[in-house]
Amino acid sequence: MGQQSNSRPKADQDPAQWLPQAPDALCRYGAEWTETKLRCGLAVDEAERDRLLDIAAGCGGTEVESTPAP
Repeated sequence: MGQQSNSRPKADQDPAQWLPQAPDALCRYGAEWTETKLRCGLAVDEAERDRLLDIAAGCGGTEVESTPAP
């Protein structure tokens, strides 16, 4: 669950490396992370994708809507 795997700040870690401690924050965190990646056209590595899919599987009706950034 949410833990830092090394001394890097959380901002430098993707969901494969860091997740929020609060269970009720997990779905929102996953949705916002996914929306940001989609909006900005950012790449997702395999470990990050797998973790995001795991999060989404436990989030029921959470939807992600995105408009590409200009």
